[in-house]
Amino acid sequence: MRRLVTLLVLAALPGAGFGAAEVAPLPAPSPPAPVVILTSRALDGHGGILLNARIAVVDGRILAINDRAAGRAVGRVIDLRGYTVLPGWIDTHVHLASHFDRGGRIATESEPPAEAALGIAAAAWDTLMAGFTTVQSVGDPAERPLRDAIRDHGFPGPRVLTSLGWIQGTPATPVDELRALVRARKAEGADLIKIFASSSQRVGATPTLTEEQLRALCGEATALGLRSMVHAYRSQVSVAARAGCREIEHATYASRADIETAVAAGAFISPQVGLVVQNYLANQARYLGVGNYTEEGMATMARDLAEDFAVCAIAVRTPDAKVVFSTDATAGAHGHNADEFIGRVEHCGQSPMQALVSANAVAAEALGMGDRLGRLAPGYEADIIALDGDPLADLSAVRRVAFVMRGGVIYKWAGAARPGR
Repeated sequence: MRRLVTLLVLAALPGAGFGAAEVAPLPAPSPPAPVVILTSRALDGHGGILLNARIAVVDGRILAINDRAAGRAVGRVIDLRGYTVLPGWIDTHVHLASHFDRGGRIATESEPPAEAALGIAAAAWDTLMAGFTTVQSVGDPAERPLRDAIRDHGFPGPRVLTSLGWIQGTPATPVDELRALVRARKAEGADLIKIFASSSQRVGATPTLTEEQLRALCGEATALGLRSMVHAYRSQVSVAARAGCREIEHATYASRADIETAVAAGAFISPQVGLVVQNYLANQARYLGVGNYTEEGMATMARDLAEDFAVCAIAVRTPDAKVVFSTDATAGAHGHNADEFIGRVEHCGQSPMQALVSANAVAAEALGMGDRLGRLAPGYEADIIALDGDPLADLSAVRRVAFVMRGGVIYKWAGAARPGR
């Protein structure tokens, strides 16, 4: 573990990285040992319930469930009977690089790189321990070494997809310049493109790009095999949808017609109602005075929280809407991502099952990974968690994650401390 932490910290130092002379690259981790998981109740991630399922995990994937192969499988037996088992959750919008510095304030670029690396690693660990085995982090260049360390070297954390930053512009920015920014992100190793079509809610939520510009950006991303995510408020929601952008974030102040346009275009809609604003307000003294974190901006978010609830409710009630799970988690919120489930049910009108599926099969589809993540099914990645309680009857169970497996590796298992289980 110390070696892995050293790798991540050194990767954040100027001129360093995996393969640099100072640090020899580690070999890829060995495949995890076979595991057989016994369950009494499991949610399959797509709206179904499995009773008394036996899940065989081999080489980091689900080999079989409840068939002859599962019955013959050998390996370490994990008894999760009495818990609710389900696929690891997916959060499609977090900011792992956002953390509080040693003084308890929101970290800025002046923080020493090694301390920043430790902050991002801690955020990743807290997120994994909360049951989130895959996240889409948008975006900071510091997320690249974290992503690579987790993917290639067995560093503990959720599977990370990153935009490595975001793209901004004005209505006067030439489209060729915007396309070049997309190509630059691709060359840097980004997994997706994050685009600002509106200014921050804290400074007015005003339009910043035209439909033509958004079409150029999202079209270039598609041509390069990348997905696009757009930060949009008000009518920019329908503008981004018409431009062919794939995932639309926030959507506050949008009309029903804007949401219907996004649904008709097949875009994923990603509102936030249960964590991000509440976290800002609870920690505002730690944010104020940095960037656009002002008392006026915080007051705007508090005043308009009901607008977040309203647009989320519109999206949930719109037929065929693909409402995906996302939290926009920043410093102070990492590890509390599951609070968004409670917000989705209380403020948007989703059922507990719908809210959970939005972080499983729906989120996997949004990431273009619906054939390998988000379900308990043979051939899928063995990303499996267990809750102490039944979230369909008591949604607060989402805060009680007792077991976490990602890719067949067990990172958390509280069963040994629970006599009688």
